[in-house]
Amino acid sequence: MLVLSRQKNESILIGDDVDITVIDIRGDKVRLGIKAPRDVTVHRKEVYDAIRRENQSAAALRPEDVPVINPNLSTAPLPLVKPLSVAVLVSGSGTTLQNLIDVTRAGRLKATVDLVIGSRPGLLGVERAQSAGIRNHVVDRKSSSDVSTFSAEIFKLCADAKVDLICLAGWLSLIELPARWAGRVMNIHPALLPGFGGRGMFGRKVHEAVIAHGCKMSGCTVHFVDGSYDTGPIIVQRTCPVLDHDTPEDLAKRVFEQEKIAYPEAIARYARGELKIEGRRVVAK
Repeated sequence: MLVLSRQKNESILIGDDVDITVIDIRGDKVRLGIKAPRDVTVHRKEVYDAIRRENQSAAALRPEDVPVINPNLSTAPLPLVKPLSVAVLVSGSGTTLQNLIDVTRAGRLKATVDLVIGSRPGLLGVERAQSAGIRNHVVDRKSSSDVSTFSAEIFKLCADAKVDLICLAGWLSLIELPARWAGRVMNIHPALLPGFGGRGMFGRKVHEAVIAHGCKMSGCTVHFVDGSYDTGPIIVQRTCPVLDHDTPEDLAKRVFEQEKIAYPEAIARYARGELKIEGRRVVAK
């Protein structure tokens, strides 16, 4: 328990009249915000030294040193706060996969990419996973007898890896969604759905269609997968302008900058338990 000095040599405890708030943590440096009554003298060095002593004392504790408050619960496992475990499915170069690897490893998203599945051999996306030391498999669509067999193998790999969420990232193959995975599979599409989606609409084809249609705005959509192409409930959409002299490559670069923001945002909201599906809509809990 931390004690601060009050005038007239009296003492008060932090939490009674004094609030200590962690404002910022950078590396091993912590910045505190301290609020106290005017008649309380607060010495910041005193606070930091007390915190350090408490931490050192706690680090030295052994399990047998900690008293059991409720003997009936002494063998119950404690809840673990762990990052969301994610599987990523790829059918191409894996630029979206790389973005997810980068943001999770930089600590900007409380999740880990623990499994990558490619839809055919020789994908750069699978090579990215190998380079990053991530477990990876190829489930070749052409080698599967039907969609059901193909899908079953994918979801078995995800179940065996105990992932919490599956993210499609440039994935081009239709999959059958088992009931247990409903609401646990996301996809990102490089346009503002429901426009410019559906079978065969991916990559450059999407951007060509947007430009040919004369759209002034494009963007990206993150949605839950529902067993069809690009029709699931929408989670996040972000927009960007379509300029008069855009090529498909120009537009693709601008859209991808929005994708790099939208997908981590959708995953973070899922990890925080903020998403609820109501019919065709995803609403905040």
